[in-house]
Amino acid sequence: MSEKVTLAVIGGSGLYNMPGLQNPQEREVSTPYGKPSSPIILGELEGQRVAFLARHGIGHRIAPREVNYRANIYALKSLGAERVVSVSAVGSLREDYAPGHIVIPDQLYDNTKGRKYTFFGEGLVVHVSVADPFCLDFSAQVEKATSETGATVHTGGSLITIEGPRFSTKAESHTFRSWGMSLIGMTTSPEAFLAREAELCYAVMAHVTDYDVWHVSEAPVTVEMVIQTLNKNTEVAQQAIRNLVRNLTKEYTCNCRQALSSALITRNDIVPQATRERVDLLIRKYYQ
Repeated sequence: MSEKVTLAVIGGSGLYNMPGLQNPQEREVSTPYGKPSSPIILGELEGQRVAFLARHGIGHRIAPREVNYRANIYALKSLGAERVVSVSAVGSLREDYAPGHIVIPDQLYDNTKGRKYTFFGEGLVVHVSVADPFCLDFSAQVEKATSETGATVHTGGSLITIEGPRFSTKAESHTFRSWGMSLIGMTTSPEAFLAREAELCYAVMAHVTDYDVWHVSEAPVTVEMVIQTLNKNTEVAQQAIRNLVRNLTKEYTCNCRQALSSALITRNDIVPQATRERVDLLIRKYYQ
């Protein structure tokens, strides 16, 4: 088995209980930003090394705003991961994105408040480009792998991240629809932005669990509704991940792995030593 992590998966704690995962090992990882949400499960899948991280902790004990997104992304980066797929539950803001469907979004709107959005600051200013917040090349590979399961898969659409943990009011839901949003969730921001700062290819496999609260002929979203749909889709997600690992291209046609090359604005010689040490994993190839 390769020592390098071919693919990292962030999602529910049940994802790694899949047929074909060999030699699973639990790894505790420490980071300058604290502990990740859970121990990371490393194993071999389709002959490749993969990593699984439970975003909300084992047993789903961490609320969306309490997730240590920086520690999660940093931990995966420290294990050598270059591609990260997020398996996420979302509500639909479109009639054609129905519960049970899977969507690979291509845009993101951040409507959260007060989360830790960046690895940088404290003497090191970074302005990273996120015009396309998801890796388009990797997203296409995720779409192909998911479609091969036979599930109904859609490509494209804007995902809005709300603070949570409550669900939306009807007024909010209708407003988000009027803005042109397609999906609503609670965890993709700032995860996607931190992945870009860490120069990781990042894509979302969004599992539609409900129609939020805008749909007049459907019952308002409940936790039970979300869990039932996710349980039905777990096998689909597992098969999609197996397909993805098996067929991942070795070539990179995106610029994700050079995202910081034009983003670091602070002069090298004035970056505080403590800051330099904290983000060394991320900047060492630029600030020697």
